[in-house]
Amino acid sequence: MTEAVRVVRLFGARDVRVEEGRVGQPGPGEVALDRVVGGICGSDLHYFEEGGIGGLPMRAPIVLGHEAAGRIRALGPGVTGLSPGDLVAINPAVTCGDCPACRAGQSQHCPEMRFSGSILRVPHVDGFFRSGLVVDARRCHRFSSGTTASAAAVTEPLAVCLHGLRQAGETAGRDVLVTGAGPIGALTVAAARAAGAGRITVTDLSRAALDRAEEMGADDGLDVSTEAGRKALAELRCDLAFDCSAAAPAIAAGVEALRPRGTMVLVGVGPMTAMPLNRIVAKELHLVGTHRFGPEFAEAAQAIDSGRIDPRPIISHVLPGSEARRALELALDRSRAAKVQLEMSE
Repeated sequence: MTEAVRVVRLFGARDVRVEEGRVGQPGPGEVALDRVVGGICGSDLHYFEEGGIGGLPMRAPIVLGHEAAGRIRALGPGVTGLSPGDLVAINPAVTCGDCPACRAGQSQHCPEMRFSGSILRVPHVDGFFRSGLVVDARRCHRFSSGTTASAAAVTEPLAVCLHGLRQAGETAGRDVLVTGAGPIGALTVAAARAAGAGRITVTDLSRAALDRAEEMGADDGLDVSTEAGRKALAELRCDLAFDCSAAAPAIAAGVEALRPRGTMVLVGVGPMTAMPLNRIVAKELHLVGTHRFGPEFAEAAQAIDSGRIDPRPIISHVLPGSEARRALELALDRSRAAKVQLEMSE
């Protein structure tokens, strides 16, 4: 037996439609979820604006969304440790568990990964912007009654940031620079603060974004659209830098700010980018990439549920699923919005 649900489906650039879909009953090891809240990510915005990402076009319509939490409506046979009514965050990454990467504890590099709301595989993998869905119970991470669905839905982007911190090595006591104060930058600030970082400086072109990052734990927010902000950044010296912008000027500024043998973690994703190789070589800097997450998803859920990291300052808007187009347009406007979420209730 199937039931009708509301889904947010993208058919091409700027062609998003709220439609009726169907969802079945949970099978063995599965749970049915409703009252789903999902966050709009940068990849969702690329799909919406461009009909693809990084030069890769959509091949078919896709249900968007990979940051989500929902309430358990029903349990399938054999599910233990969860109950109807529980709030859970849903891990969007489904890996094979048996390839060399998975066996080495590097599941984020699994070549068979199916990532919800992604066009990288054909057929595309539908995402979580649905009022009801069925998922494997092992993908669900339970929250206590004191956590809201909106906060729980930030688990996935926080997991990305926690993995980035892990790539940097020891954070406690070290001075940190975060370039780019969007949601990922602000969550990186919060993760660094929770890890015991020393002084944390964040840069951006938007004062509103910087104010949110300061709420998340930054000591200084430098508006680099101003002469004063650029001067302060030029004088900064730090041990770790996290680039969350993928912008060449921000990367170059981070390289200059790092002390010799410092570490830069490249969090932001973008096209081919110019790099100041002479300065990287002369300062013997460590450049590290970071990709998605592994065990950090569970760690992110625990950090939010315990209150150790509070994501609420970056949640600027929660709109009903029926207003998906307006939510996507709003999320594109950084002067007004940070993390925009959809509440996919019936």
